Amino acid sequence: MIDIAAIPVSAVRWAGAVRIIRSLFPPIDLFEDIADPADWPLLIAAEQKTNPRLMESIGNLDLVPVGRRVAGPGASYLMAPFTHISNDRPSRFSNGAFGVLYVGDTFETALFETIHHHARFMARTREPAGWTSQFREIVLAVDAWLHDLRGGDPAHAPAIDPVDYTESRVLGSMLSAAGSEGLVYPSLRNQGRECVALFYPDCAGNPVQGRHLDYHWDGRRVDMYRDAGSGQVYRII
Repeated sequence: MIDIAAIPVSAVRWAGAVRIIRSLFPPIDLFEDIADPADWPLLIAAEQKTNPRLMESIGNLDLVPVGRRVAGPGASYLMAPFTHISNDRPSRFSNGAFGVLYVGDTFETALFETIHHHARFMARTREPAGWTSQFREIVLAVDAWLHDLRGGDPAHAPAIDPVDYTESRVLGSMLSAAGSEGLVYPSLRNQGRECVALFYPDCAGNPVQGRHLDYHWDGRRVDMYRDAGSGQVYRII
């Protein structure tokens, strides 16, 4: 087990970080509003009188401390990963019991990270070759003090294993319980670049929607992506 007290903590400030998500997830009106997050419970109570399905879109708001909630344009991209969680959807640093916002330091990093996971999904479901679901690029800023796994310490290697997430999920759970803001670690899919796993939505800001993207599955791998706006197609090598 990794000793969390021995992991250094570093200030991470990225102005042009990128997250890529499935386009099927729409913005959530409550989060996009400029209302003070402290007033959200009252707004929800009033809205539920006419919209009984409201909580399905918002998710579990109690999972985010009031003081760490964010609101305004683009806030859905920061809040939703923390209010919509499931034990059926674990990730590298979470067993599904808490949310994590994963962000790459560049577009290419986010692209290769998401291509990897999308390809695993396509292979498991034995999808036929073709253009698949649309994704959207979110450009944002990261500003947080994060536990730093970039130093090459052999003791940290199990937490950044490219295949086995067992130790990374244990580490993530320990750090989350201890109040950590998250981790910064080497990208496993884009060598020489970095990713962050943020445990609170206010560790990021200024989210702006960028390009819409399509990924092409050739039956074995994602071999191309397309900028849906321009129609330009790029081959993955």
